[in-house]
Amino acid sequence: MKTLLIVYHSRTGGSRQMAEAAADAARAEGEVEVRLLEAEGAGHDDVLGADGYLFVGPENLAAMSGELKAFFDRSYYPVLGRIEGRPYALMVCAGSDGENAVRQIVRIATGWRLKAVAEPIIVCTHAQTPEEILAPKIIPSADLAACAALRPALAARLALGVY
Repeated sequence: MKTLLIVYHSRTGGSRQMAEAAADAARAEGEVEVRLLEAEGAGHDDVLGADGYLFVGPENLAAMSGELKAFFDRSYYPVLGRIEGRPYALMVCAGSDGENAVRQIVRIATGWRLKAVAEPIIVCTHAQTPEEILAPKIIPSADLAACAALRPALAARLALGVY
């Protein structure tokens, strides 16, 4: 059975909800083994042990979160040259934009020579004040459905050996 690794970081719960929605959808059909790991505990062995990836995190100060960046820092060189062509997708929870976090993750995935299999999903919470930014997030069901909809592009095709 193929393995889908979902690595996420979430400080206020938004990215966690998005990652869990995608994980639940991928698990529902029993097509792939899903490993849902917080970025702080994930490393290069997890990357090497997976057949496809979903990276999920918030945009903090117009960049990917430090914890997600630390995961990439720990994992990048130990897997370089060993995972080319594997599929990936990404999701970002942002207060206003999310594009820069997407660009940063895409650059890392490009360096690894991963294959993007879906357009990035950016969920915008419109949190703009310090209180809104720091508050626990509740992602609307329509956005969670979009996260779950990655299953056909990633988990189902991974299980079929398309990638």
